[in-house]
Amino acid sequence: MKMPDILHRVGAVAPLDDVYRAIATPEGIAGWWTTDTTGKSEAGGRLAFRFGDVGGFDMEILELDPAGRVRWRVTDGPAEWIGTEIDWSLSRRDEYTIVLFKHEGWREPVEFMHHCSTKWATFLMSLKDFVETGQGRPAPDDVRISDWH
Repeated sequence: MKMPDILHRVGAVAPLDDVYRAIATPEGIAGWWTTDTTGKSEAGGRLAFRFGDVGGFDMEILELDPAGRVRWRVTDGPAEWIGTEIDWSLSRRDEYTIVLFKHEGWREPVEFMHHCSTKWATFLMSLKDFVETGQGRPAPDDVRISDWH
């Protein structure tokens, strides 16, 4: 049985290199996902993402390819996330850098997965704003969607 995945696609009017840096480096990620991002930007390195009182995630970097690929594995965080992988695939189409996003390997489509899918969408719009204007909406200033934030 195939496990469910979260899938999103967004285009940003920005160079692929800028979008890659925004996804591949702690400094870039802090501009659109959470300001509390730490770690090393290297394959095999670890990244830590914290969201104040709601906790956070630790990831192992599986792949960093400046041509347009970033892949992480969740090593700590909510039980539903542990062992899942987050895949970023970037390509150019006209003036857009297209981001194909996958959060894959969920064991089952629990309500928390629905929540996370919506949150990823809001953060992908934050990423788009960040690379296009220099100003994203990372946590703690992100869009609140429910009691889970």
